[in-house]
Amino acid sequence: MKLKKKTITYVIIAAAVLIILLLLLGGKNTMPKVEYVMAKVETTDISTTVTATGTIEPVTSVDVGTQVSGIVSKLYVDYNSVVKAGQVIAELDKSNLTSELNSARANLASAKASLASLESELSYQKENYQRQKTLHDKGLISDDAFDQAYKSYVQSTQSVSQQRQMVVQSGENVKKATTNLGYATITSPIDGVVLSKEVEEGQTVAASFNTPTLFKIARDLTDMRVIADVDEADIGTVQVSQRVEFTVDAYPDDVFEGLVTQVRQQATTENNVVTYQVVISAPNEDLKLKPGLTANVTIYTSEKKGVLAIPSKALRFAPNEALLTDDETIENKEAPVKVWTKEGNTFKAISIVPGLTNGTLTEVVSGLKEGQEIISEFVMNGNEEEQGGNPFMPRFRNRNSDKDKMQGASGAAGGASNGGGGASGNNRPAPSK
Repeated sequence: MKLKKKTITYVIIAAAVLIILLLLLGGKNTMPKVEYVMAKVETTDISTTVTATGTIEPVTSVDVGTQVSGIVSKLYVDYNSVVKAGQVIAELDKSNLTSELNSARANLASAKASLASLESELSYQKENYQRQKTLHDKGLISDDAFDQAYKSYVQSTQSVSQQRQMVVQSGENVKKATTNLGYATITSPIDGVVLSKEVEEGQTVAASFNTPTLFKIARDLTDMRVIADVDEADIGTVQVSQRVEFTVDAYPDDVFEGLVTQVRQQATTENNVVTYQVVISAPNEDLKLKPGLTANVTIYTSEKKGVLAIPSKALRFAPNEALLTDDETIENKEAPVKVWTKEGNTFKAISIVPGLTNGTLTEVVSGLKEGQEIISEFVMNGNEEEQGGNPFMPRFRNRNSDKDKMQGASGAAGGASNGGGGASGNNRPAPSK
């Protein structure tokens, strides 16, 4: 019997605790307090940008090679050597080339000697033909003898003409051999700095199918450029003369500046990503920028300085009627592009003309004055939330929900109490007969 009484007592205590908890929790479930965050119209600078990565390289660089084959006999420069145009930077072995030149000169001399002999023969055949013609005109020789003299004269004339061509050809061979011998002396084509050296002394270079590269020379390392790969989605806003800022990992604290000098039309596709090359000037007076460095590029596609601007989120704000109190009202909400301000308990929409935006700030062309305050967002229960007139704002429970919860708690407690009593009654022993 005592055990049954304890069970009933525990049930009643549990129901009472449940009622107290529901009252405590339900007391907090009131309509949340809404505070509106104000923002001032300020004068500032607004810019839109495109970011990309690129590689730094000299504006002008030349690969120096050789048009003749041979063994590198001498190198006069090394990496980072400063050279002048026409300066000798390497030499190839000239033995074979000198022999070819001497042979060509000998052939030229032989051709000239043969030409002199043939010209002498032509002179004789010409005189003989003239004598035979005089005799033939007087009828002193036969036609056959005259024809033979004429034929010999014509053949001699042709031989002289052919030999003269041989002399010209031999002369060209001499020029070619002389030029090839000159190619064995490698000179710098420009003033600049040696960036790379591809050969060593004693190495054989073969120019049979392509020109081997011996050196790479940059004209002026104080005048560099960046070749940046810009995504196809951004290339439409990039134009020549736009301002550019870029950084390199070698000097993370330095910001370098340049201008867009060229937007190339040729597209590059890699892994289904289409990019376009943009050439950016990169003055390098202090020689910090080195060829091959990776540049993180920011291209300023639009810039406006000293304009009125507001936070862009203010354009997305609109009063939510579900959050308004009974004494708060809304005016002029039909304006097409607007921001909101609050005067007392009245929300007023102000029609504006927006301008350039970068996502965070938006230019105000007209409609607002500097220092004027507008609503940018609201704060609810201490958490900032951008409202923007979203129809999917959270729904709040009715103010009568606390009463309902209390009634439900009372019902639950009563049910528990009745259940306890019922259990006790059901277990009572049957009256004795």
